[in-house]
Amino acid sequence: MSIFKRSKDSGRASRAERDAESQHADGRLADGEVEGTGAPADGSPAGDDAAGGVDRSDGPWDVTEVDGRDGRVDLGALWVRGVQGMELRLEVDQASQQVNAATAVLGDSALQMQAFAAPRSGGLWEEIRREIADAVGSQGGTAEEHEGTLGTELRTRMPSAGPDGRTVFAPATFLGVDGPRWFLRGVLSGRAAIDEAAAAPLLAVLRAAVVVRGTEPMAPRELLPLALPREAERAAQAAEADADAADEAERRSLDPFERGPEITEVR
Repeated sequence: MSIFKRSKDSGRASRAERDAESQHADGRLADGEVEGTGAPADGSPAGDDAAGGVDRSDGPWDVTEVDGRDGRVDLGALWVRGVQGMELRLEVDQASQQVNAATAVLGDSALQMQAFAAPRSGGLWEEIRREIADAVGSQGGTAEEHEGTLGTELRTRMPSAGPDGRTVFAPATFLGVDGPRWFLRGVLSGRAAIDEAAAAPLLAVLRAAVVVRGTEPMAPRELLPLALPREAERAAQAAEADADAADEAERRSLDPFERGPEITEVR
């Protein structure tokens, strides 16, 4: 597994996906919940597993359900285990410089992963699925529900202008898992969005993921913070420094006013 390529938060997500994400990350509270705590209004503990949802006996896992990272990469709120040939990219918001998504890239397929705070009652995926479908439909795309290995998934196609000006439809498959006080969202793109064989290794990555919810009070749908591992962060900083040095060297080599080599003739 190759780690890390640091990418800016950026325009890879479709407009409908960004609209849907803004709708389900606005911090709205579920009925009967105490603001900012993620706990029910009746004062019952908030640490129990979410009600209903997909069978998580094979993952994704809560941090309390595993014994250490076991080879996974620590990204803060997510621990990720790679597969052979995979590249792991972290998407960084340009304004805040905060990591907001982890993307596993394998060949011409990709899986974006984000974890959010959720109410103890769980059940966010059903609500979020409807919001994404509405956003995709409003942009002229299509959204259909299918039953997959991770429960109900949403297969979408969004229209965009192709190189020749014709309208083409880009596929993306949205996945959701309700956990104990967290919600994990995955988005398959590229070949994995239409080919089950291409999606299988990326689904294994999602299954092996561990969510670290933490104990801090958070509003439901608030994005759980991700971070670069220390070694990868040092490597990224070194790569940026090397790139800056190369740019400076190129600039100097092209400077028409810089004095070149001089030859002094002695007679």
